[in-house]
Amino acid sequence: MAVVDVHRFAESITCHAWSPDLSMVALCPNSTEVHIYKSLSQDHWERLHVLQKHDQIVSGIDWSSKSNKIVTVSHDRNSYVWSLEGAEWVPTLVILRLNRAALCVQWSPKENKFAVGSGAKTVCICYYEQENNWWVSKLIRKRHESSVTSVAWHPNNVLLATTSTDGKCRVFSTFIKGVDTKDSKAGSPAETKFGEQILQLDLSYSWAFGVKWSPSGNTLAYVGHSSMIYFVDDVGPSPLAQSVAFRDLPLRDVLFISEKMVIGVGYDSNPMVFAADDTGIWSFIRYIGEKKAASSGSSYSSQFSEAFGKFYGSQSKSTTANDASDSRGGVHDNSITSIVPLGKGGSPKVMRFSTSGQSLNLNLYNPSWNHPIQFIQNDRFH
Repeated sequence: MAVVDVHRFAESITCHAWSPDLSMVALCPNSTEVHIYKSLSQDHWERLHVLQKHDQIVSGIDWSSKSNKIVTVSHDRNSYVWSLEGAEWVPTLVILRLNRAALCVQWSPKENKFAVGSGAKTVCICYYEQENNWWVSKLIRKRHESSVTSVAWHPNNVLLATTSTDGKCRVFSTFIKGVDTKDSKAGSPAETKFGEQILQLDLSYSWAFGVKWSPSGNTLAYVGHSSMIYFVDDVGPSPLAQSVAFRDLPLRDVLFISEKMVIGVGYDSNPMVFAADDTGIWSFIRYIGEKKAASSGSSYSSQFSEAFGKFYGSQSKSTTANDASDSRGGVHDNSITSIVPLGKGGSPKVMRFSTSGQSLNLNLYNPSWNHPIQFIQNDRFH
């Protein structure tokens, strides 16, 4: 079978993040709590900590790879930075100044800032004030016309991309004096003011989600609720944009595996592979669990057939033409809302990633591309 191991956690996972050494995972079991599990062996995970501070559902978690700090955000409009002191995780309140729910969060590459998207049409750029020993925020306001659904940092630690339910993707400067250092190169992002909008993309006519930068920062990708994915090169005054339509249901999140390969996850319950050919043209390749490449009209897809292989064994139940999800071999039985990379810092390629969502699974896809490790959750597990 494709499932290597099964563990029982909870009924649903709202969001999750991995520790720097990948031995622990922090997840929200669709509640106000964050549970931290540690891998004791390949088939045994133990719950070590329960982080209890939020009053409503935790909507975002990120675990810094260098400083080993966890940041959480919640619909209660609050954010906490958790530091491991001895054997306990100690929270520090972050001053967000929001009047609506916090929806997403991500550490910057240098981990001296993090960004929080919210339902208040606002992005909070948070940083640590050494003098007062607390985390404060500067707000990017009056730029979004609706909720900010995702945020993504450029590798330069200054530019930030956002998506919103107003259908637009935007890129802002987040340069903060005293936190960021100026680049001697003329025209660098440090020459722009905090909150200055560098670019606005109006490619989608529906809600926009899941923005990500490529490892080099040269390409930007995000998805629309109209079953479209958008790729933007040369982000700046004259960007080069491509729109790729695909069959079936929309995506919610994406991840660059390399400069020319993207994995998308969403309501079709099975990760989708997109790739660019030698001329830079992006196209849909296949579903990861599919037995053969999808009919996308791209000869480039044949190069990936052997690489992804057949993830899943034969199904005991029969499939029909209307049961497309089963024929593609999806492990998730409901929508996938997030995809998280696993790997050591500094690596240009992501060889492993995990997915979670509204189903009972958190799946980890290993570097051999032969199978996912499936985590089935149940709140009775301790």
